[in-house]
Amino acid sequence: MTKDSGPRPPPAVPVLVPMPAERPYSYAVPDGMTVVPGSIVRVPLGPREVAGIVWDGSAEGIDPSRLRPISQVFDCPPIGAEMRRFVDWVAAYTLSAPGMVARMLLRAPEAFDPEPKVEGLRRTETAPERITAARNRVLELSADGLAWTRSGLAHAAGVSATVVDGLKSQGVFETVWLPPRPVVAAPDPSFAIPDLTADQQAAADILRQAARAPEFSVTLVDGVTGSGKTEVYFEAVAAALARGKQALILLPEIALTHAFLERFQDRFGAKPAEWHSDLPPRMRERVWRQVAEGGVRAVAGARSALFLPFRELGLIVVDEEHDPAYKQEDRVFYNARDMAVVRGRIGGFPVVLASATPSVESRVNASAGRYRRAVLPARFAEAALPDIRALDMRRAAPARGGFLSPVLLEATRRTVERGEQALFFLNRRGYAPLTLCRACGHRFQCPECSSWLVEHRFRGQLVCHHCGHHERRPDACPSCGTFDHLVACGPGVERIAEETVGHFPDARIIVMSSDIMGGVKRLRLELEAIAKGEADIVIGTQLVAKGHNFPNMTLVGVVDADLGLANGDPRAAERTFQLLSQVVGRAGRTGKKSLGVLQTFQPDHPVMRALVSGDAEAFYAQEIAERERTGMPPFGRLAGVVVSAVTRAEAETHARGLRRAAPAAPDIQVLGPAEAPLALIAGRHRMRLLVHGERRSDMQGFLRAMLEAGPKPRGGVRVQVDIDPQSFL
Repeated sequence: MTKDSGPRPPPAVPVLVPMPAERPYSYAVPDGMTVVPGSIVRVPLGPREVAGIVWDGSAEGIDPSRLRPISQVFDCPPIGAEMRRFVDWVAAYTLSAPGMVARMLLRAPEAFDPEPKVEGLRRTETAPERITAARNRVLELSADGLAWTRSGLAHAAGVSATVVDGLKSQGVFETVWLPPRPVVAAPDPSFAIPDLTADQQAAADILRQAARAPEFSVTLVDGVTGSGKTEVYFEAVAAALARGKQALILLPEIALTHAFLERFQDRFGAKPAEWHSDLPPRMRERVWRQVAEGGVRAVAGARSALFLPFRELGLIVVDEEHDPAYKQEDRVFYNARDMAVVRGRIGGFPVVLASATPSVESRVNASAGRYRRAVLPARFAEAALPDIRALDMRRAAPARGGFLSPVLLEATRRTVERGEQALFFLNRRGYAPLTLCRACGHRFQCPECSSWLVEHRFRGQLVCHHCGHHERRPDACPSCGTFDHLVACGPGVERIAEETVGHFPDARIIVMSSDIMGGVKRLRLELEAIAKGEADIVIGTQLVAKGHNFPNMTLVGVVDADLGLANGDPRAAERTFQLLSQVVGRAGRTGKKSLGVLQTFQPDHPVMRALVSGDAEAFYAQEIAERERTGMPPFGRLAGVVVSAVTRAEAETHARGLRRAAPAAPDIQVLGPAEAPLALIAGRHRMRLLVHGERRSDMQGFLRAMLEAGPKPRGGVRVQVDIDPQSFL
């Protein structure tokens, strides 16, 4: 018999905490506590306690008695193996700390504890002392023995809550505890079967087949604006729901969700749960919890919804898949479209990408057979696409001091007289991008950034759109003191609105921009007003270009069609083509004859020619050929490395040290360092390295080796790595 050596030390497990941790930390599991991989726990970290996730692997070789113990296991469904693999994959691909990716998963800490049960009432055998008409209605409703909430029973019976309280005080009802209310009702896949066109039916059949198969696939729904892509991919959602799976629909803008929710409800009889930054904290917690428990079956949300802990996820739809808003450029740099495809591959379920102007990457994947492609070549109900005209501003110049061509103004006058709507599009917020003094030439620049201050005349302020610095617009020049000599240079949407009022003083005008006072609620109200015909002329930024349906809009005027072409972004032509196609596509969606006018100084540019001719295929062919020739994505790989510091010398020294530490690789080259186009943001100087490799290059391995061999960030130096960059500023 062996002698008892005393109590056995508790086991140890790895726990991933939501911090910039490169690997999980080890913690001891106290006696009587049970944890499994995926359990959400509370653990001590330094002087405080944080929530973390028990991770895969083991803490072998570590003496548990020397470890700090787990404080608490939350009564919460464990994070599934697929999601844990996804977190590891995202961290490895983006060169981010796994703890920071886990942080995106743990954004609703109050949801880790169960929702409190709801107090309810159930009928007993006791009869009331007397019967009134109101009491009788309550008794008839509750006769089946089912439980009700106090307010629900009173509302259904059409009585005040005091009537129910009186019956309860007499013992007619007993208290029972009900499960928490669902945040949304369950969607019904067969609630309203749509009447699809032949093209839509063919595309829907492709999506249904993919959604019913328990395997990974990607399908690109490529349809012109107004072709009914949403109705088509709803059929994939219906097929996934019918299989007992949850569905996630990603949208690029919060402002799109309201109209989308109503369309979803029309099809499925209930709205999906929402997930975005504007959601109240308590609702975010309830959605997170019910997604984890499987009660919420469909979610419509922004890119962060990709990190919700779905219990039975079986489909992801990425609407407007080309949209740059899917790229997060803060802490963890990732593209939600690409990560959605990875999530589907890890989970073994289908992914649907939808767009009227697909990204070049998605078109190449479809051509190579990696994605299926479902094409919708015509608008719903045979509505015609708008006629598009490139207006050469060298020949149709605006009046002195103006920005709207007489040709566009005349087309607008005729449109308004017919009782139809016009849209003026300019992708520039505020009143003017630059303010200067005519007396001394002083230009108002942000004190913290290498950018001009944008005048916002509605608010009387000069604002930096990069760091948020703002100051009152002065009456006199701060440099020379001269009064009344400050002049606004160039147009923003506010200035176009001022010019429009001068030409159409009796028109109902709405200005739409993301920084207009009133936030998302006001944006939604204004979108509804436009859709109802309560505006004659709409003036907006790219906010109005995405997915909106304005039935009475027949004219779109693009104030500066060349704006997106004037930079060194390798995606400039693609982005401009996509944005202008989307915004012009707001016109004529209900069949009325419509017109798009592009004010341009480059009418012969390939983008303008493609838009005017309507030959998108020729544009894609040319753009794809150019990308292949230059080895740009998707035929090559890019990564951006931005080094920032308090001084330019520190940033440059560190960036040059990284460049020298780059390993020798025949298929990868490092360009730079050079000052970033925005060389100063929020008081920090920025140097940029661009890493260019072949399609099959080990970009992550190369960057890891460079960062490990290079100088370590010290003294406030920061290094940001952006795999597959979308922005080159």
